[in-house]
Amino acid sequence: MTYDRQKYLEAIRAELETNIFYHSLALEACMGGIFDYLKEQNKLGADDDRDEWALAGLIHDIDYSEENKADHPHKTREVLAKYKLEISDKVDRIVKAHGPELTKIYPESKAEWAIFCADSLTGLITAVALVYPSKKLDEVKLKSVTKRFHKEPRFAAGTRRDEVSMCEKADGLNIPVDKFIEICLDSMKQIASNIEL
Repeated sequence: MTYDRQKYLEAIRAELETNIFYHSLALEACMGGIFDYLKEQNKLGADDDRDEWALAGLIHDIDYSEENKADHPHKTREVLAKYKLEISDKVDRIVKAHGPELTKIYPESKAEWAIFCADSLTGLITAVALVYPSKKLDEVKLKSVTKRFHKEPRFAAGTRRDEVSMCEKADGLNIPVDKFIEICLDSMKQIASNIEL
């Protein structure tokens, strides 16, 4: 699948507050990084498509705006339609899997586990960067993130650490949690200037 990323980018930029927009870019990057890692490990199927993974991360919160928050993430296609944009059923399901308590779509595929586990981790990584004097991601060390993840539950308390840790499930991603954090940190560092970190 190929898609015109710029058009989807313009749609989320128009719909979302800046912090949610940056979170969407961060999750897009993480989804791409997780895909690349799993591909290197020969752990992906023939139907896994990097563009689909990344697109799901990019648009997963497009309906998280004032008028749609109550129905998030059920309005993804409706909001995209305003911009004459569409997504496949597969991408729609990946998006819905990031909020199973709302959608009753529970992660099954590797893409669905990736979005479910990485969603709130981006906030923790961002919060670690923001405590540095420079507020720059390139200064953030992996051990700073893992320490705050494992030993400081009140730091970035909104991070759903139990969900992030499910990256280790053997029938899911089967990635050790510290490796998963490293993948997402490195992925976010690659787009740091785009998210003002």
